[in-house]
Amino acid sequence: MILRRWRGVIRTAERDAYRDYIAATGGTDYTATPGNLGFQMLFRDLGDGTTEVTTLSWWKSLDDIRGFAGDDIAIARYYPEDDRYLLERPLHVEHHDVVADSILSSE
Repeated sequence: MILRRWRGVIRTAERDAYRDYIAATGGTDYTATPGNLGFQMLFRDLGDGTTEVTTLSWWKSLDDIRGFAGDDIAIARYYPEDDRYLLERPLHVEHHDVVADSILSSE
């Protein structure tokens, strides 16, 4: 399993709008791509009116990630309205081999 990690920064006041925007764009594209095992979006308020956003997506293989990201999987994939929200827009994403896995249930 491969973890794909992306991070950016938005205005804290736009957290809800950005969450909804990503769910309708990247989130929909993640889950519609064969080989995607799921994704999460994380927010961390930085205390200065900005919020760090991290998306984590899990994939069966690097080839499956290519189906989402294109041939150069190290380059971040962006959508037309991202510039409206993003204060930081990194060029690259990270990929990690998942070598141990434990899912904790909230039940």
